[in-house]
Amino acid sequence: MKLNQLDQSITGEGGDALVTGFAIDHRKVAPGTIFGAFQGARVNGEDFIADAVRSGAIAVVTRPGVTVEGAVHIASDEPRAAFAQSAAAFFAPFPATAVAVTGTNGKTSTVEMTRQLWRMAGHHAASIGTLGVTTADERTYTGLTTPDVVTFLSNVAGLAREGVTHLAFEASSHGLTQYRTEGLEVSAAAFTNLSRDHLDYHGDMGAYLAAKMRLFSEVLSPTGTAVVWADDVQSGRVIDLARARGNRLMTVGTRGSTLKLVERHPTLLGQGLVIEDEHGTIHKVQLPLIGAYQAANALVSAGLVLATGGDVTTTLANLSRLQPVRGRLERAAIARSGAPVYVDYAHTPDALEAAIAALKPHAGGRLIVVFGAGGDRDPGKREAMGQVASMQADRVIVTDDNPRTEDPAAIRTQVMRGATGAIEIGDRREAIAAAIAEAGGQDIVLIAGKGHEQGQIVGDLVLPFDDVAVARECAA
Repeated sequence: MKLNQLDQSITGEGGDALVTGFAIDHRKVAPGTIFGAFQGARVNGEDFIADAVRSGAIAVVTRPGVTVEGAVHIASDEPRAAFAQSAAAFFAPFPATAVAVTGTNGKTSTVEMTRQLWRMAGHHAASIGTLGVTTADERTYTGLTTPDVVTFLSNVAGLAREGVTHLAFEASSHGLTQYRTEGLEVSAAAFTNLSRDHLDYHGDMGAYLAAKMRLFSEVLSPTGTAVVWADDVQSGRVIDLARARGNRLMTVGTRGSTLKLVERHPTLLGQGLVIEDEHGTIHKVQLPLIGAYQAANALVSAGLVLATGGDVTTTLANLSRLQPVRGRLERAAIARSGAPVYVDYAHTPDALEAAIAALKPHAGGRLIVVFGAGGDRDPGKREAMGQVASMQADRVIVTDDNPRTEDPAAIRTQVMRGATGAIEIGDRREAIAAAIAEAGGQDIVLIAGKGHEQGQIVGDLVLPFDDVAVARECAA
């Protein structure tokens, strides 16, 4: 593909150059590459334009006024957006049906449940998100937690070549702000909820919400469908935007009109749901997952399937066949005492409260919680997480999460300010072992914060650490 085929505004010298690829890292530039030079939080890509050109870049997408010598300057006030659109034209085609999910909590579970429901309906489906890429044959490729736009689009195109027709992906606030998941047509977009997170990056809740709203104001197709969990305090903002834009609107939850949650009651291994569809038909579902937030994720997933042509009766019936998502209230082990040990990714006050609330009805004795807070992230949520744990759980052990470049002891001190009555065990393995050792047969242990993660980030190192594996070792 030639450069002027990707960008018709390019005429004259250089326009006939053959494009071989795209890169936002100058070290990955090869002859024929289009280089994206963007200003970042830590690194300014504009500083590496000359290096990229020396390596063979034929064009540079960057801001107007930036000096580009030896290559075509594709200038844009939003260079990330311009780069994404050109990259999409290069990598296409993509799966015919693509949906995106945003919100503070529930994105990973929702995209994976959507993939499962599509597969049950006979579609060749895949999902992309925090867990990585999960393909139609259940294979998961990790390491793509926050992919750049080149990685994202090349992987989506690869899925299409494998025959994938339906794709569900997470749209994080970082990804939306940095145009990392742009370029393909999004036929449905879902909103799960909004609570405090990532304020170290966005600054305040207003900017955080605005980042999420980009999915509905710019990314979602004008003819697409907005699927909204109607019970969140911010849901009205999304609903108003969808109506103003003329998108089709589907709402789910106890306040939903498309799928109204009429009743929810816990069972031994999950929960029973009574759901009323928009035509007034009542559906009874045995969801094999525990917790109110799991029911919420399942209903949003069902809404996305309906938005992309699914049958309501079949889709709701298939909720009873959903499999647990890795690191999301995953039962990791059974202690020798008989106490079940669960692992969950909850790393915000709201998510931690939801995980505790999900397990509490199933505990005949105490609910023992082990958790910490990540370093180099919003410090304002640490004391609040401690407060949630101490108020809702019966026993709390504060430990290290991913301290990164911060002092782990200082992070624990901030958490302990809110965790009245908690004990502090810095070493995460020792903390997990202590919780499991003291758990009685009627107790439940919750290990929160890292979920599916396979490593613990200390300084600049990623040390092997898997909460599920450690829980099983300690239980044994």
